[in-house]
Amino acid sequence: MIKKYALYFLLSLFSVAVTADQFSTPTDRVKDSVDKVITILKDKSLDKEVQWSRIGLVINDSFDFRSMSQSILATNWKQATPEERQQFVVFFSQYLEDTYRTKIEAYTNQKVEYVGETIRGKRAVVETLILTDSTEIPVNYKLKNNDGNWFAYDVVIEGVSLVNNYRSTFAAIVKNDGMGGLLSDIENRINKYKASQKTQPTTVDVNEDS
Repeated sequence: MIKKYALYFLLSLFSVAVTADQFSTPTDRVKDSVDKVITILKDKSLDKEVQWSRIGLVINDSFDFRSMSQSILATNWKQATPEERQQFVVFFSQYLEDTYRTKIEAYTNQKVEYVGETIRGKRAVVETLILTDSTEIPVNYKLKNNDGNWFAYDVVIEGVSLVNNYRSTFAAIVKNDGMGGLLSDIENRINKYKASQKTQPTTVDVNEDS
């Protein structure tokens, strides 16, 4: 299901990636980010590499890849060494970037409707609809408040959680090959993509204090 709507996932993923500006509500955060990403995509003066570089920097600044990685690995996160955790965060962020890069370039002016938001303490869910010519696709963003700023840690498309989707896939690899096997698997996928595209992914900063 997530592969089927990879384009819409990308819009979801990047819609919560902005600079460290503070917004009064999670929805304000999402709206601001959607506008920024769409502006980049519509700027015909930018070539594809420049567009992706700018979007990648925005992701690095504001997407909570560490929380996302911790949720995906679940109990395997606790069993992993600090070095393995850090490497997974870096590899996973690059893997997402590589997997969906070509999909976002197919953006064709889909509309985003903001349905509502729910805030419980430092967690929030922003409900939206992606409107195409033929269908409406529900996309919910899960965010957390880190020091006054909202960051995304999961995207739910038509009821399917990105975190849960990858959790089951990666758990199977860890069960068979351990954390080392998972890291090698993701690194191999990244290297294959880099070789085919001859591009470098955006470097993600990893906070080792969490």
